[in-house]
Amino acid sequence: MLSFLEGPELIVLIVVVLVLFGGSQLPKLAKNLGQAQKEFKKAMDVKSDDKSDDKSDDSASDK
Repeated sequence: MLSFLEGPELIVLIVVVLVLFGGSQLPKLAKNLGQAQKEFKKAMDVKSDDKSDDKSDDSASDK
């Protein structure tokens, strides 16, 4: 995904993030990103379960 970022670009990106958010805010930012990722995955699982339930309902009604 980030294969276009090589050494110098990655260093510049890290410095910019540190300047924008500060060292003390980075753990909070990482925690919030982790929670958002968990919620997103949970929602995707629920949606895929709903789709599989709909498919099984459709096949049962076809009989």
